[in-house]
Order: sequence, then structure tokens, then C-alpha cells
Amino acid sequence: MARLPRLCPIGIPQHIIQRGNNRQVCFASEDDFIAYAHWLTEYAHQYQVKVHAWVFMTNHVHLLATPMIEGGISKMMQALGRRYVRYFNHTYQRTGTLWEGRFKSCVISAEKYFFICQRYIELNPVRANMVSHPADYKWSSYRFHAQESLELQSGLWQPHELYLKLSRQQRTRAKRYQALFKYHISDEELGRIRSATHSDMALGNARFKDEIEQLTGRRVTSRKRGRKPSQV
Repeated sequence: MARLPRLCPIGIPQHIIQRGNNRQVCFASEDDFIAYAHWLTEYAHQYQVKVHAWVFMTNHVHLLATPMIEGGISKMMQALGRRYVRYFNHTYQRTGTLWEGRFKSCVISAEKYFFICQRYIELNPVRANMVSHPADYKWSSYRFHAQESLELQSGLWQPHELYLKLSRQQRTRAKRYQALFKYHISDEELGRIRSATHSDMALGNARFKDEIEQLTGRRVTSRKRGRKPSQV
């Protein structure tokens, strides 16, 4: 079956996942996280991608980002992937692939799914039982969104307009953001996020999906599986 072209409409956020090949470790030290974050920042600016949220786990990465030019996310991820693999292979005296094929992604309806998806990303270390609260994990964007004064600075972080609309005051904005984490993400919503991301489809209601299909000329929903027609 032919591979569907990437969905990358300008100005619409995407959830992105990149995994280590065979779930192998792709961050083995603090320096690895620092190097990856540095190059992600560099290429995000070069290819005009706004990175709103992230989490770097030991064997995979989640990003929530908006491309501002055609193909920006693909260019960013390709450049970052090549640069980091060269660094990782040189550092650990290894050869061969590091990533599990192409990164996975889905476009998301900001109105309905932006905060759900952002919480999904920043809660990843909690679901993995690495920490009890997202604030305890260093390599995610949660601490930037939840800070009550802008003490933490990052060239990578470009908060989405929906986050900024929570309040004009950073303290109030942070409190309202923290309150979002009092509620669990349902298993149904988790399943929708994972399914759309792994199949490179769209995450949103029927109207949003129709709009993306008209904009891109590509289907954005998975085909239903059924019985194959009888051979005659």
C-alpha cells in the first residue's frame, strides 16, 4: 500500500512522536538531553516551527508544534534526527540507525484537543511511573507552563495562544494551567490521540477533519477494516 503524504498545513498544531529503534535508549545521559534540546531549538527556528510543548523520555520524544512554513516540521525533524544520530553514534562508539523509521504525527484541532494533547505529553513521565507529578520531571515543558513568574527561560518554548489566553497575568495563567492537571485524561481520549498519531491522521471532530481534507486534498481518517471481497 502506498504511503500517504505527510500532513503539514501551515498554522495548525501537530502532535509528534519519535521513538528509538526497537524501543532502545536514545538518551543515556544528561548531556544527551542537552544536546537534543539545543539542536531542536536551532532547527525549530531555522525551519520556522513553533514548539509549544515537549517531553524527552529515555527512548522516545513527544512534541506539540505548529509549522509556519510549508514542510517545516518534516525539515526540522529530518535535520534534527541526522544531527543527533551522528552525535549519539560518535559518543557511544556505535553505528547504524537510532530512530524507529519515520516520526509519527497528527494534526490536531486546537479548539478541542490542544490542552488535552499538551497534558498527554507532559503527563508522560507520570504514566511511566518515573515521577509522581509532572513538575518533578526536568525534561518536559510543564515547568514553563506552570511557573507563576517567568523565571525559567528557553529559546525552545513558544507558548500557544490558547495558553496565553488563560490570563493576562502569568501567576493567574499558571494557576489555571495547573488546575487542568487535576482531571484525568480518559482512556477513550488517550486512545484517540494514540490512534491518530500513529496513523498520521487528524484529531478533531468531523467538521475539523473535513476542513483538513479540503485544505490538503488528503484523507485524514483511517479506513474501516472489513472483509475482503470474494475473488471471482
